[in-house]
Amino acid sequence: MGFYGTEVCEKARLGSIDQDTATYIYGRRTSMSQAIEGIDPTVPPSGTVCVECEAAQGWWLHLRRCAQCGHVGCCDTSPEQHASRHFADTGHPIIQSFEPGEDWFWDFRTKEMFSEGPNLAPPQHHPQTQTVPGPHERVPLDWQRHTH
Repeated sequence: MGFYGTEVCEKARLGSIDQDTATYIYGRRTSMSQAIEGIDPTVPPSGTVCVECEAAQGWWLHLRRCAQCGHVGCCDTSPEQHASRHFADTGHPIIQSFEPGEDWFWDFRTKEMFSEGPNLAPPQHHPQTQTVPGPHERVPLDWQRHTH
Protein backbone atom coordinates (compact mmCIF):
# COMPACT_ATOMS: atom_id res chain seq x y z
CA MET A 1 0.00 0.00 0.00
CA GLY A 2 3.00 2.36 -0.12
CA PHE A 3 4.50 4.40 2.65
CA TYR A 4 1.16 5.91 3.72
CA GLY A 5 0.13 2.73 5.48
CA THR A 6 -3.11 0.80 5.77
CA GLU A 7 -5.05 3.32 7.89
CA VAL A 8 -4.64 6.19 5.41
CA CYS A 9 -5.43 3.88 2.48
CA GLU A 10 -8.64 2.79 4.21
CA LYS A 11 -9.62 6.45 4.71
CA ALA A 12 -9.01 7.06 1.01
CA ARG A 13 -11.14 4.05 0.07
CA LEU A 14 -13.96 5.36 2.25
CA GLY A 15 -13.65 8.84 0.77
CA SER A 16 -12.74 10.54 4.03
CA ILE A 17 -9.60 12.21 2.70
CA ASP A 18 -9.03 14.58 -0.19
CA GLN A 19 -9.07 13.07 -3.66
CA ASP A 20 -5.59 14.54 -4.42
CA THR A 21 -4.15 12.50 -1.56
CA ALA A 22 -5.99 9.39 -2.67
CA THR A 23 -4.32 9.61 -6.09
CA TYR A 24 -0.86 9.38 -4.64
CA ILE A 25 -1.80 6.73 -2.10
CA TYR A 26 -3.08 4.45 -4.79
CA GLY A 27 -0.13 5.39 -6.99
CA ARG A 28 -2.12 5.27 -10.19
CA ARG A 29 -4.48 7.28 -12.27
CA THR A 30 -7.06 5.81 -14.59
CA SER A 31 -8.17 7.17 -17.95
CA MET A 32 -11.85 8.06 -18.50
CA SER A 33 -13.61 7.68 -21.83
CA GLN A 34 -15.11 10.81 -23.36
CA ALA A 35 -18.63 9.39 -23.52
CA ILE A 36 -19.70 8.76 -19.95
CA GLU A 37 -22.90 9.20 -17.99
CA GLY A 38 -22.74 12.19 -15.64
CA ILE A 39 -20.67 14.46 -17.88
CA ASP A 40 -22.04 17.25 -20.04
CA PRO A 41 -19.07 19.04 -21.63
CA THR A 42 -21.26 21.89 -22.93
CA VAL A 43 -22.31 23.23 -19.50
CA PRO A 44 -20.17 26.11 -18.16
CA PRO A 45 -19.24 26.32 -14.47
CA SER A 46 -21.64 28.10 -12.13
CA GLY A 47 -18.96 30.65 -11.32
CA THR A 48 -15.43 30.83 -9.97
CA VAL A 49 -16.26 30.42 -6.27
CA CYS A 50 -18.06 27.86 -4.12
CA VAL A 51 -21.70 28.78 -4.65
CA GLU A 52 -22.87 27.88 -1.12
CA CYS A 53 -19.82 29.30 0.70
CA GLU A 54 -20.21 32.56 -1.16
CA ALA A 55 -23.91 32.79 -0.26
CA ALA A 56 -23.09 32.15 3.41
CA GLN A 57 -20.03 34.45 3.35
CA GLY A 58 -17.85 31.40 4.17
CA TRP A 59 -14.51 30.24 2.81
CA TRP A 60 -13.07 27.18 1.07
CA LEU A 61 -9.78 25.42 0.48
CA HIS A 62 -10.04 23.94 -3.04
CA LEU A 63 -12.81 24.04 -5.63
CA ARG A 64 -14.48 21.19 -7.53
CA ARG A 65 -16.79 21.43 -10.54
CA CYS A 66 -19.74 19.14 -11.23
CA ALA A 67 -19.16 17.68 -14.69
CA GLN A 68 -22.91 17.30 -15.26
CA CYS A 69 -24.39 20.69 -14.31
CA GLY A 70 -21.36 22.95 -13.72
CA HIS A 71 -22.00 23.53 -9.99
CA VAL A 72 -18.80 24.76 -8.31
CA GLY A 73 -18.42 23.60 -4.72
CA CYS A 74 -15.66 23.29 -2.15
CA CYS A 75 -13.57 20.15 -1.64
CA ASP A 76 -13.83 17.56 1.13
CA THR A 77 -10.96 19.21 3.00
CA SER A 78 -12.93 22.48 3.18
CA PRO A 79 -15.09 23.10 6.26
CA GLU A 80 -18.45 22.64 4.48
CA GLN A 81 -17.62 20.04 1.77
CA HIS A 82 -20.17 21.41 -0.70
CA ALA A 83 -19.01 19.40 -3.75
CA SER A 84 -19.75 16.13 -1.93
CA ARG A 85 -23.03 17.53 -0.62
CA HIS A 86 -23.98 18.41 -4.19
CA PHE A 87 -23.45 14.78 -5.20
CA ALA A 88 -25.53 13.59 -2.21
CA ASP A 89 -28.34 16.01 -3.05
CA THR A 90 -28.42 15.60 -6.85
CA GLY A 91 -26.80 12.25 -7.65
CA HIS A 92 -24.48 13.97 -10.15
CA PRO A 93 -21.58 11.53 -9.89
CA ILE A 94 -18.53 13.17 -11.48
CA ILE A 95 -16.51 16.21 -10.48
CA GLN A 96 -13.43 17.78 -11.98
CA SER A 97 -10.86 19.79 -10.08
CA PHE A 98 -11.42 23.51 -10.58
CA GLU A 99 -7.88 24.38 -9.52
CA PRO A 100 -5.28 25.83 -11.92
CA GLY A 101 -2.93 23.13 -13.21
CA GLU A 102 -5.25 20.24 -12.26
CA ASP A 103 -7.50 18.43 -14.71
CA TRP A 104 -8.41 15.16 -12.94
CA PHE A 105 -11.95 13.85 -12.56
CA TRP A 106 -13.44 11.98 -9.57
CA ASP A 107 -16.35 9.54 -9.67
CA PHE A 108 -18.21 9.57 -6.34
CA ARG A 109 -19.95 6.27 -7.17
CA THR A 110 -16.77 4.24 -7.62
CA LYS A 111 -14.41 6.50 -5.63
CA GLU A 112 -12.08 6.40 -8.62
CA MET A 113 -9.90 9.17 -10.03
CA PHE A 114 -9.40 9.67 -13.74
CA SER A 115 -6.41 11.55 -15.10
CA GLU A 116 -8.19 12.59 -18.27
CA GLY A 117 -11.60 13.08 -19.75
CA PRO A 118 -13.51 15.38 -22.07
CA ASN A 119 -12.75 19.07 -22.17
CA LEU A 120 -15.48 20.86 -20.25
CA ALA A 121 -16.80 24.30 -21.22
CA PRO A 122 -14.49 27.13 -20.10
CA PRO A 123 -13.23 28.36 -17.79
CA GLN A 124 -11.29 25.26 -16.68
CA HIS A 125 -10.32 26.69 -13.28
CA HIS A 126 -10.80 29.63 -10.95
CA PRO A 127 -8.68 32.75 -11.65
CA GLN A 128 -5.03 32.22 -10.80
CA THR A 129 -5.15 35.42 -8.73
CA GLN A 130 -7.81 33.88 -6.46
CA THR A 131 -6.24 32.85 -3.15
CA VAL A 132 -6.17 29.31 -1.76
CA PRO A 133 -7.74 29.12 0.73
CA GLY A 134 -10.11 31.85 -0.20
CA PRO A 135 -11.43 34.34 -0.36
CA HIS A 136 -8.52 35.85 1.53
CA GLU A 137 -10.58 38.36 3.53
CA ARG A 138 -12.80 35.61 5.02
CA VAL A 139 -10.20 32.96 5.83
CA PRO A 140 -9.58 32.74 9.60
CA LEU A 141 -6.00 32.94 10.87
CA ASP A 142 -6.32 29.41 12.27
CA TRP A 143 -7.86 28.02 9.06
CA GLN A 144 -5.91 24.74 9.29
CA ARG A 145 -7.87 23.83 12.44
CA HIS A 146 -11.13 24.04 10.45
CA THR A 147 -10.24 21.64 7.62
CA HIS A 148 -11.06 17.95 7.31
